[in-house]
Parts: sequence; C-alpha cells; structure tokens
Amino acid sequence: MTSPPPTSALRCRGLVKRFGAVTAVNGLDLDVKSGECFGMLGPNGAGKTTTVEILEGLTPADAGEVEVLGQRWQGDGHALRSRLGVQLQETKFPEKLQVAEVMALFRSFYPHGMTVREALAIVGLQEKAGARVNTLSGGQKQRLSLACALIGDPELLFLDEPTTGLDPQSRRQTWDIVEGMKARGRTVLITTHYMEEAAQLCDRVAIVDQGKVIALDTPRALVSSLGAEHVVEFAVENGVALSEPALAALPSVEGVAFEDGTWRLTVREVHRTVPALLAMLAERGAAPTHLTTHHATLEDVFMALTGRRLRDG
Repeated sequence: MTSPPPTSALRCRGLVKRFGAVTAVNGLDLDVKSGECFGMLGPNGAGKTTTVEILEGLTPADAGEVEVLGQRWQGDGHALRSRLGVQLQETKFPEKLQVAEVMALFRSFYPHGMTVREALAIVGLQEKAGARVNTLSGGQKQRLSLACALIGDPELLFLDEPTTGLDPQSRRQTWDIVEGMKARGRTVLITTHYMEEAAQLCDRVAIVDQGKVIALDTPRALVSSLGAEHVVEFAVENGVALSEPALAALPSVEGVAFEDGTWRLTVREVHRTVPALLAMLAERGAAPTHLTTHHATLEDVFMALTGRRLRDG
C-alpha cells in the first residue's frame, strides 16, 4: 500500500545562512502546501534568492531543517532533483548551441517529461528551435530558461524572479503557465518584487525582510490587515507644519505614515478623507504639491510593516 503524498511540498524551520558578517537568512520558517502557488515577496537583499537556493539543494544552510516533497537533501539528491523544475534569476547557456540542442540536453536529465517541441511551444519559442542562443534577446533567453525548468514535467517548480525583463505579453504568458501548473495540482514557489504578480498568482504570500518572514497570508488577507482599502499620498510645500495626530483625526483615516517628504494615509472612504484634508491645508494656507489615491496593495502592507518600499534595496 503506497503512502499518501505529503500535505506539505516544502517545509523549513529555523533556516540560517551567513556570508561572512552578513546574515542573509535569519531563522526563517516556511510551510508550502502541495498544489498551491506560494509567493515570497520582498525587496532586493531580503534573503529570498538565498532561501530558494537552499530549498533547491544548491546552497547548504548553516542551520535549520529543510524538507522537500517529503524528503531531505542527502548525497547528490539525484532522485529528488528529477522531481523539481528550477528557473534561476539568471541562467547562462552555451552561446553557440541551438535552442533545441539546449532543450535536448536538459531533457536528458529527467526520466520522464515533455518533448523539446512541447516545452518550446508552451513558452512560445518553437520558431526559435534552430536559432543559436547568442542570437536570442534577453526576454527570449528568459523564456528559454523557463522551458528548461518545465521540460521534466516537475512536481514542484521554483521560479526566482521569472518575469524580470519580460515584455507585458511574455509576462502574461508566464502567468498563464503558472496557472496551468496549479490547475494540474503541481506546486509552484515564486519569488518576485512585482506586487500585481503576487496578487494575481499566489494562493499565499510570505513577505520577507532582512532574512525573516514578517507576514504570511493570502494576498487579500494581507491587504485587509491594513484596516482600510485605500491609500492617499500627498506632499506640501516646505515649512508647512503637519502632525500625525491631526492627520489621524481626519474622517475615515486608519493609519498615517511619513517618508521622504510624502504623507501616506490609509483610509476607508476616500470621498470623506480628501475634502477634509484639503480643508485642513487651506486653513493653514497650504496647497498640496501632489496628491494621489489608489487601492491598497501588498506594497502598502510592506510599507506599513517596515516603513520602506519593496523596491528599496
């Protein structure tokens, strides 16, 4: 009698990785369920890529436990690697090989999987099968690396910043591939700093900063944790005094933050907050130098947690 598949595709506890005096991963815990798309969202330098490389068996951890598809990394891990698909942030291919030759090489690493033609068709590169790698654009090379990750028909797919540098059409195509993997019950772990990508694809998102998970939930629940659906950002001329308590007292305001000369108000009802804000500024003889509103996003969650933007290094 065969045992049922594990409910967790990935599990790590107390993960630590240091590079000299720098602690890139600092006691990180994760539990990725089988069949979900799990996102790791954070700025550059947060420890996302290092964490993923440990989970992939490419980098040893200094401390902590890792379990992948119910197994631990032991020896060369060949049997486990054949069940994974990996797209790194940057992949170097032999420049003189043809695209189909690269694909055939990667296909030889797996006991089963797609044909070269099938994998190239999924990423829209079938017409480039006979082209040499050095003739491909940056976006085409990115799609080639994705095809190499898919060709073994993996149970678990790792995608590290998969759409960086892609045009909007190719980005949407990558999203469709991820959603197709989910529909087939496969598990996907994706790292990204694109908030809309995480919101579109991920069942759950871990927000990572300074090597730790600082928040983890569904995208909707993370945004709801702000307590309001909208954000108002504005700035005023130098010398105009505003205080956090005065802004917090405006109608419908749930949170106030100030960064680099810009005020950010998290609000429930924009139509109540903005007129009251403009009236307050008018009373003080000031006018906003800029004023914008938008629906709250995962970027705003990160700002509320850290006081910094996701795109900050």
